[in-house]
Amino acid sequence: MELRQIQYFIEAAKLEHVTEASYALHVSQSAVSRQIFKLESELGVDLFIHEGRKVKLTPVGRQFLLHMEQLMKVIDHARQEIDEYLDPERGTVRIGFPSSLAAQMVPTVVSAFRQRYPAVHFQLQHGSYKELMDWVSGGEMNLALIGPVPQEEPQIRGEVLFREKFKVLLPAGHRLAGRSSLELEDLKDDGFVLFPQGFILRELVVEACGKLGFQPKVSFEGDDLDAIKGLVSAGLGLTLLPEIALGEHIPSTMIALPMREPHVTRDVGVIISANRELPPTEKLFYDFLKEMSPQSFGV
Repeated sequence: MELRQIQYFIEAAKLEHVTEASYALHVSQSAVSRQIFKLESELGVDLFIHEGRKVKLTPVGRQFLLHMEQLMKVIDHARQEIDEYLDPERGTVRIGFPSSLAAQMVPTVVSAFRQRYPAVHFQLQHGSYKELMDWVSGGEMNLALIGPVPQEEPQIRGEVLFREKFKVLLPAGHRLAGRSSLELEDLKDDGFVLFPQGFILRELVVEACGKLGFQPKVSFEGDDLDAIKGLVSAGLGLTLLPEIALGEHIPSTMIALPMREPHVTRDVGVIISANRELPPTEKLFYDFLKEMSPQSFGV
């Protein structure tokens, strides 16, 4: 089984047409047909149902395609690692991040890193708190920005970059909007707009309220930062969000106020696998993050 045969098979499977696959591969149609025939002969099964130059995968062909796509990913990853060892400053950084770090922190760190290493490429992937940990521990991704930083995960090593405080986000017409700061207990009779159960930002708020002896009254839930801000802006409740998630510009329909003791905080940092070495380019980025000061992240 040759790599060329696998490449031709995958392209024909995706396009369901031998001639179109040949155009995409920049080879003759007969070359594609010949290599697929050799592959089928070697395997001893029909991978395609042939309808002229149109093709459709057989059931075993569909299974074979799944395995070959995984194989190509492994080969591409191996090639990437070799390229990076030859020249780490021209490699690729794949990094995951939660929505709360998307608007400010991610653009800040990527821009700062690219100023030092302008030829490095980035692949950015948004994910939930659990997804980020699963991706890093399972090997789908080598590093992720996250908050809070997990401390008792044996498959993950976390590095705290900074600690940030939560602020109260109120509708502009709220009875407490004129204050310079608030205590969490001031909010115990108000309706909250929070993420759904299972989201880490909700858990941090509920835990903080619980320490003061009350459970927040959740009026509305939203799994998107913009949706939560929109509900607050519409006067449907208040919320607590990390400073970096609020962004620099808050519309006039809302007020963001700092909180007095006890502060609600979270540690923000980067996680990597405890069992794998980082590829050279991602090691450059990881070390760069650890060198940055908290102020560099916009907090």
